[in-house]
Amino acid sequence: MNTNRMSALEIRKKGLEALAQALGPVGMVRFLQQFGSNKGDYTEEREKLLEGITMDDVWAQVQQNRQNNQSGT
Repeated sequence: MNTNRMSALEIRKKGLEALAQALGPVGMVRFLQQFGSNKGDYTEEREKLLEGITMDDVWAQVQQNRQNNQSGT
């Protein structure tokens, strides 16, 4: 898929389709709601969310996701 040739509307549509497929309709809405309000402190929330997570943890999760995708799960 060449996104360089897609309009903003087409990219948005494909993105929403991907979110719905990956998260289901309720998960997609919950995900999108995170970006709808400008309340809170993003930096503080991010630090809490990522507290204790190392780059090694992130890399291990990436490798696990790749294995799962290759095996069809």
